[in-house]
Amino acid sequence: MNPSRREFLKLGAAAAGGLLLELAVDGTLRAEVAFAARSESVDAFRPFAWLAIEPSGRTLITIGRVEMGQGTRTSLPMLVAEELDADWSLVEVETAMPGPDFQDMRTSGSWSVGGRYGPLRQMGARARAMLVAAAAARWGVSPDDCVTEPGRVRHPPSGRSLGYGALAPDAARIPVPPEAALKQPAQFRLIGHPVARRDAPRIVNGSAGYGLDVRVPGMRFASIERCSVTGGRLRTLDDSAARHVPGVRDVVRVGEAVAVVGDHTWAALAGRRALRTTWDEGTVASFDSRAFRLRLAEASNGRGSLGRSVGDADAALAQAARRLEALYEYPFFVHAPLEPMNAVAHVRDGRCDLWLGTQAPNWAQEDVARRLAIDPAKVQVHVQLLGGGFGRRLGVEHAIEAAELSRAIAAPVQVVWTREDDMRHGFFQPAAAHRMSAGLDGSGRIASWRHCEASSAQNFRDRIDPHDPDLAAIHMWGGVDNPYTYPAMRAEFVLVEAPIPLGPWRAVFAPSNVMARECFLDEIAHATGKDPVTLRLDLLAAGEGADPRHEATRSRLAAVIRLVAEKAGWGRALPSGRGLGIAAHVYDGETTLAQIAEVSVAKGALRVHRFVCAIDCGPVVNPLGLAAQVESAVVWGLSQTLGGEITFRNGRIEQTGFGDYPILRLSETPTIETYTIAGAPRPLGAGEQPVAPVAAAALNAVFAATGKRIRRLPVASGDLG
Repeated sequence: MNPSRREFLKLGAAAAGGLLLELAVDGTLRAEVAFAARSESVDAFRPFAWLAIEPSGRTLITIGRVEMGQGTRTSLPMLVAEELDADWSLVEVETAMPGPDFQDMRTSGSWSVGGRYGPLRQMGARARAMLVAAAAARWGVSPDDCVTEPGRVRHPPSGRSLGYGALAPDAARIPVPPEAALKQPAQFRLIGHPVARRDAPRIVNGSAGYGLDVRVPGMRFASIERCSVTGGRLRTLDDSAARHVPGVRDVVRVGEAVAVVGDHTWAALAGRRALRTTWDEGTVASFDSRAFRLRLAEASNGRGSLGRSVGDADAALAQAARRLEALYEYPFFVHAPLEPMNAVAHVRDGRCDLWLGTQAPNWAQEDVARRLAIDPAKVQVHVQLLGGGFGRRLGVEHAIEAAELSRAIAAPVQVVWTREDDMRHGFFQPAAAHRMSAGLDGSGRIASWRHCEASSAQNFRDRIDPHDPDLAAIHMWGGVDNPYTYPAMRAEFVLVEAPIPLGPWRAVFAPSNVMARECFLDEIAHATGKDPVTLRLDLLAAGEGADPRHEATRSRLAAVIRLVAEKAGWGRALPSGRGLGIAAHVYDGETTLAQIAEVSVAKGALRVHRFVCAIDCGPVVNPLGLAAQVESAVVWGLSQTLGGEITFRNGRIEQTGFGDYPILRLSETPTIETYTIAGAPRPLGAGEQPVAPVAAAALNAVFAATGKRIRRLPVASGDLG
């Protein structure tokens, strides 16, 4: 069974009381006794409790973040269970619904664990203190003489012990302590130890519930025809043939799109294919990504919004003994999650139920309520497992479509995007051009560094102010916060608007900037005859231009560079046509990581054999989860480096699916190794972070293997000779 919280308490507390602990929005805790037998209805239970213990000893932990493969349904409960000293085999996990106690469930920015590490541990510790106090009161002993073990309180002097379930009713009547002592790392049974992902067995056997699996009584199925060009408007519609397709129930206009509603998915798809439509494609029909690429390259020659300046980079460049320049280009990419966008909506009696996998449940609730003109409290979002997120499921347009359609047909309906829909009608990672310049002094040392990026702003929800003085700081992740020290440097951003939807993509703006920065640094190393690892370590040492506020971060970055070089065997002899490439990064000023790729090139074919990663993201909650994050990030990054790109011609995306936008296959995936250093005092992010250096490490390895410098993604066979 995987009961909801209400059913959990209804079943378990039928004859006695359970302890219910709630984490309020302000971080405070409150407790109550959950007596199902005395309640007139199940509604007497609080719907957004974080922690409940039933008399049987089973413990329900409700989490306010969503699961999309990153392991939050394992790592977050581990934090509570560790300090609670819960019996892990008796822990049940449930995802919350947005509401008063879960006002920000957005899952992005790699901050699920780091943002809740303290509060959730405190919740578990305070609950444990309450259970100990209840046991001590019952036995008439001092709480100081009691200890806990998984799921029990024990009094060693007398040998007595009681399970948490038996103590829950008494514990619920004890005031929540303002704080409780946390365990020391040496006492951890769960944190820091490998714990299998809770959902893995159900995912493997197919019983896990994703959005596509939702079925509601009376539900119909819909497929939606949209204009192939962003912003296009419906001009004419002939739906007569579609209405004659067996199983088609209705054809409904939804804004500037047309939905075909059927008894099953195949009817909806067949009916959609039978539609006859014409469109006013608008001005975006002239958009061409190849021309846009040239526009970005030209714009990178100009001046933009200044993000960071140290010394006089222009003067130092003009006076340099030697000058190096390069242009790095980065294309449009799409998310391409395995599970395409889908949502089920049931609108009736002034309320709406939604079932979908979403990274932003609160946005789904608010945006659907706004479209339906009802109170957000009347919209319930039932969050499902996500079959891939990567930032794409921060968009909630499919939920709005489903809600509008359900209202129109007065029945529950599931809207399912096809693979082609998902590839062409989402939002995209912005393309970019990076103009890199460096001035070297007579000794070959870097005297000046200039980085000018030309790219576009995210616009999938709101447009950015082009005059914002923080424009570069917002968009030049990895450029403005370059971790290396130079006597003079300048980083600036030139905004070039694109007429297509752009939005967050795993690691957001960092991948393109880090690719350009780390590859250009590799160019400098080889041009000056310096070892790429040694050059990086020298640039991280305190010197002219070094900011003393970031000394600890530079030291942590140097530590992971040394570790990855050691583990990868940097400097060892390699066969002809084989090479090692390194890249490093400090993500968001916190997580430090370094990667080394080992590749070979033979007869124009590139093979990545090994990828070694060293990361310092602070204390690791679940080593298995971290390894999975790093491995998936490497696969993600290599897929973009070696695979497809998104191109536009006449305003239309030319790619349709995984056939022409390939994702790395198992047979193409290198051996991936993860090594950690816990240099930071608290957990930091690890979901997006390992993506950023992947392309640079691979491209630098290609140069080491072939002597050919590639400055544009994706790598084409013609680039390799």
